[in-house]
Order: sequence, then structure tokens, then C-alpha cells
Amino acid sequence: MKIDEIDVQILHELQADSRISIRELSKRINLSPPSVTERVRKLEDHNIIEGYTVRLNKKNLGFAIDCIIEVTMRDGQYEKFKSFIKDYKHSEWCYRIAGAACFIVKLSVASLEDIEQFINAISPYALTKTSIVFSKVEVNSSINKFF
Repeated sequence: MKIDEIDVQILHELQADSRISIRELSKRINLSPPSVTERVRKLEDHNIIEGYTVRLNKKNLGFAIDCIIEVTMRDGQYEKFKSFIKDYKHSEWCYRIAGAACFIVKLSVASLEDIEQFINAISPYALTKTSIVFSKVEVNSSINKFF
């Protein structure tokens, strides 16, 4: 799908507020509501828009500690780790990576003991390197940055 300037404007507005109504979106980009609806559907159908989400404040939910853990597999037990991490209650994301480690994982936890429990659970088949997050640095991820 070829993205034009109107699509970029739609994506920019939806990134800022995914709950915006079609009517309000059409006013902001100066296009009729039916045209905006059609364009949004196309963006969804082509998986450019993958979904609409709610961002939760983990700290306000009691998970004040974030950490990034590099996981290096022993004996090639990749599938075992992938099965483990898929539903692990504190994992926010996990990527299979190239380099010294095999995976990189972000956990949000209530205590350092939660990190220790994670490491203990995977230590029979993996080595870890843990970094504690002090703060988040904001990065501009607006669609306008790419076009």
C-alpha cells in the first residue's frame, strides 16, 4: 500500500489520540468522514494500523521497578525459553536478538525479589545479565518522523 500525506496525517492524529472520533479526525485533516473511514479501514486491512491500545502506568499499579535482562541460552533451549516467557506475568516484551545474548526481555516488577525469582526460574538453561532501569527517555515515535 502506498502511503500519501493524508494517510500520514491520519496516522499522526491516531497516534496522538487513538480514541478520536471519525468526525473529529475528518475535521482535523479536512476530509469527509466517509473518506476518512475508508482510509482508516485500508490502513487496518494492510496492517499498518495493527490495533488500538490502552497504555497502563505500571508504577501506579505497584510495579515500580523495570529491568532489562539479556538472556543467553545453554544447550540451545530456545523453545523452552520462548514457552516460558510467553505467559510470564512480569514480562512486557521479549525480542530474539543477534549478538552476545539470544534474547532481551523487559520486566516490570514490584520488588527485586521478583527479578531474582525470574533468574532462578531460567538459570538451569540460561545465563542472564540484568540492568535496572532508572528512568525512561522520551523518543519521538510520531509517524511524521519517518515521512
